[in-house]
Amino acid sequence: MGRIRMDERGSAPRTVDLLVIGGGINGTGIARDAAGRGLDVLLCEQDDLAAHTSSASTKLIHGGLRYLEQRDFRLVRQSLRERAVLLRNAPHIIWPMRFVLPHHAGLRPWWTIRLGLFLYDHLGPRGPLPPCASIDLRRHASGGALQGRYRRAFEYSDCWVQDSRLVVLNARDAHARGAEVRTRTACVSLAPGSAGWTAVLADRESGERATVTARGVVNASGPWVGRVRSLAGGAGAEHRVRLVRGSHIVVRRLFDHAHPYIFQTGDGRVLFAIPFEEDYTLLGTTDVDFEGAPGRVEITPQEVDYICAAANAYFATPVAPRDVVWAYSGIRPLFDDQAESASEVTRDYVLQLDRAPAPMLSVYGGKITTYRRLAERAVDMLAEPLRVKGSRWTADVPLPGGDIPGADAGAFTAQCAARYSWLPERLLRHCVRHYGTGIHALLAGRGSVGDLGEHFGAGLHAAEVAYLVENEWARTADDILWRRTRKGLGVPARGADRLRAYLQAGA
Repeated sequence: MGRIRMDERGSAPRTVDLLVIGGGINGTGIARDAAGRGLDVLLCEQDDLAAHTSSASTKLIHGGLRYLEQRDFRLVRQSLRERAVLLRNAPHIIWPMRFVLPHHAGLRPWWTIRLGLFLYDHLGPRGPLPPCASIDLRRHASGGALQGRYRRAFEYSDCWVQDSRLVVLNARDAHARGAEVRTRTACVSLAPGSAGWTAVLADRESGERATVTARGVVNASGPWVGRVRSLAGGAGAEHRVRLVRGSHIVVRRLFDHAHPYIFQTGDGRVLFAIPFEEDYTLLGTTDVDFEGAPGRVEITPQEVDYICAAANAYFATPVAPRDVVWAYSGIRPLFDDQAESASEVTRDYVLQLDRAPAPMLSVYGGKITTYRRLAERAVDMLAEPLRVKGSRWTADVPLPGGDIPGADAGAFTAQCAARYSWLPERLLRHCVRHYGTGIHALLAGRGSVGDLGEHFGAGLHAAEVAYLVENEWARTADDILWRRTRKGLGVPARGADRLRAYLQAGA
């Protein structure tokens, strides 16, 4: 799967029902939904799956507490409904967390926060998630890491997600349902014709080009949505896109408990502090208007300072720029609603369907929590022009590895611990939280850690690398270390070099 190249397919033009341009969460979600409804789908992505925006999120499946202040109740309600769906269908990569919101007396009144959390609990289904509660930080486990002036807080439920894995799993399911997925493949030409669109796709590694004819096109290229539309001659009236940079930093673990925090800030935003990869804490995010090339985005010193200052208003132990062990930034391609500040721009999505000169659906905005609903609606809109016969289906079908009985990841982990008793506890957690029931394929025929092959560091072995290359379009060390596993935080430089050599040798 991971080594398909266009020159292996010959030069004959490929004819499909739907060409999806963009391998982020929206593109892979739409490809999955469309393939499951019977369409012949081809998805192309110019880089790796989730190489940009979709791997640079705060990694939350949530309703969005601050959207309540913006009175965007519809978005919160839809997000909470989707939270329940995704938790049920991907319990291996999405799991509940109890967030702690300390009360800052100088910002919002206590009763305002309490009312907001009451609405948050009741605007959408909670399922197995417990409701919000008031807590005494002098007695609660989360209080020890905070400054003594914080005595009261609220606790509420939301979910964490392995964001880039969510993208890959949607691509895998799309592929299993007949879709073709081409990574490192850019759409360089797009022209309308009597049968729909004729696209030229260029393999960015080999230089080979292939022609594809599609009855319809989905432009899910995120920050590049305007560029793709320009390839098509700018068909239809284009919505404005506002590019907003969101940045995060990762530091060594700031606290020893499992509760993430959400901190209020003086500028009206919030800052998350979340346990990350067991040994670290993730802090973010920022909202800064961005101009420039979307593929080249980095955190600025000013953003690092902002995040550190926001964290230092709460934590007893200060965080400084020198403590940052990793940082990442992504560009959010938001629908431009003319909001005054970047943080106030809507996170809702807009779908634009142009029927002439041929069907093209363009995606503007959106958030990872509502990607499935966005995909469902997108294929609904394409139903008439593409004569889609299949009905909606994704709400009730688990993603690959998510077919865990009762969606009970805890019980499944215990079963796996008994079955693979030779596997170290930490490595077992990693396998379950990344692959779910796919752990059985990964570990098939193995009975010891030695059977996993060469160890590159931080629990990354050759067996996992081979699985990712074979099943998940992984080609480079960065694909594996930063998007498929996040083990780049722990694998030493010499281990990364060995991994590159291993991949070049044809893993």
